[in-house]
Amino acid sequence: MIVTLTITKFRGITIPFAFMGMAILRIPLGLNKRCRFWKLMGSGKDAQVDQAPDYKHWAVLTTWDNRKDYDAFHQNSFVMKWFSLFGTESFTILLNPLSSHGLWSKKEPFKVTYSNQIHTGKIAVITRAAIRFNKLKEFRQNIKRAAVAMRNAPGFILSAGIGENPFFDQATFSIWENAESMKAYAYKSFDHADVIKLTRERKWYREELFARFGIVESWGTLNGISINNTNE
Repeated sequence: MIVTLTITKFRGITIPFAFMGMAILRIPLGLNKRCRFWKLMGSGKDAQVDQAPDYKHWAVLTTWDNRKDYDAFHQNSFVMKWFSLFGTESFTILLNPLSSHGLWSKKEPFKVTYSNQIHTGKIAVITRAAIRFNKLKEFRQNIKRAAVAMRNAPGFILSAGIGENPFFDQATFSIWENAESMKAYAYKSFDHADVIKLTRERKWYREELFARFGIVESWGTLNGISINNTNE
């Protein structure tokens, strides 16, 4: 399986077309029988999870059986042409699922072919949560310190906050130098570990997912940072 994520920054004057695309682009994505799973999503300011929406950054996540199917979509689809036409900056990454636990919209989106494979080098992570309405205030009060700790953690490369809506369905995408640095943040960072503890105790989420990926290829920039990469 190939998992792809494109994050595009729209020009200020074209933001109405970004909102329009979130409705229109559902049709070609839904009709594409080769696309196994897809999500159109917004983001916070500078594409960060702990920031209020600025309505400039938008994302599309898709999954495919193979690279050939994605390449055809990337080159020819109305969806990617829409993002390209109105975007001023774009970042795309292709991922190979290494492990995945949990659900996204009641589905298991990432098929792991070799769950016991040994992976070295850079690693990407997607954590996604559907937040309970009555827990939103607590979640927002605590998520910022975990996000700040992540951006300051050794081995951290990049992060982006994405989600189907800016308040209740949120995901964090991050890239790390290796699995060890990612695990050190996840399990040894006080702020992150404390937030995870509160998540369990206070039952903030009605649905959640955690997935790790090897990086197949990436290109483009996010917030002016070039992160071109070929890892496999």
